[in-house]
Amino acid sequence: MSNRWRVILPPLVPFVVVTVGVEVLVRSGVIPSYVLPAPSAVFESVFRDFRELASATWSTTKASVAGFAASGAIGVLIAVALSSSRWVERAFYPYAVFFQTVPIIAIAPLLVIWFGFDLRTVIASAFIVSVFPVIANTLTGLLSTDPALRDLFRLYGASPAATLWKLRLPSALPSILTGLRIAAGLAVIGAIVGEFISGSGIGGVIDVARTQQRLDKVFAGLLLSSLLGLGLFALVNLASRLALRHWHASEQSR
Repeated sequence: MSNRWRVILPPLVPFVVVTVGVEVLVRSGVIPSYVLPAPSAVFESVFRDFRELASATWSTTKASVAGFAASGAIGVLIAVALSSSRWVERAFYPYAVFFQTVPIIAIAPLLVIWFGFDLRTVIASAFIVSVFPVIANTLTGLLSTDPALRDLFRLYGASPAATLWKLRLPSALPSILTGLRIAAGLAVIGAIVGEFISGSGIGGVIDVARTQQRLDKVFAGLLLSSLLGLGLFALVNLASRLALRHWHASEQSR
C-alpha cells in the first residue's frame, strides 16, 4: 500500500461507514428525515443550490481568512508584548482571558452596531473567536525558551530584539503553529456566528434554510463550512511541515 493511501484510508473508512449507515437508517424510517436528512439529500442540495451556496461559501471564506490572518498577526504581537516582562504579563493577560470567555453570540449585535451589516462585522467576529489560542500558545512558546540558550545569547551581548528574532521566536514556532491550527477552525466558527447576525455567507444561508424547514440545505451549509475549516487547517499543517520538517521532531517523525 502506498503512503498516499495510508494517509487517505484511515479517515475515509469511518466517513463512508457512517454516511452509508445514516442513509440506510433514514431511508428505512428508523430516523425521521425531519430530524436528520439522508446524506444523498444533502449532496443533492449542494448541487441544486450550487450557485447560492458557492457565493455564500466565497463570502465566508473571505471573512474567515481575513479574521484568521488578523488573529495570527495580532495574536503573535500581543504575545510578544506580554512576554516582554512579568509585570506586563500579569497586568494584561487576565484581560485576554476575560475577552475569550465572553460569548461571541452575546457581542455579535454590538459588532453590527459598530461595523454595520457587512463583511467587517463577520471578520471582526472571526478574529475575536480565533485570536486567543494564538496568544496563549505563542506566549507559552516564548516563555519556554531554553534558559541556557538565553544565557548564552546574553553572554555574547545579543540585544533583546536579536534574542527575540533569532532565538525566542524560532523556539516558539511549534507552539505558534499549534495556536494557528486551533485558530483555523475557530475563525470559521466565528465567521458563521457573525453571518447569523449580518445575514450573509453560509451563516445567512443556514439561518434562512432553518426558517424554511430545509434541513437538507442546513446540512449542506454545515458540510461546506466544515470543509472550509478543514482547508484552513490543512494550510497550517502544510506550513508547519515546510517550516519544521528539517529540525523539529514533531514533523520528522511523520
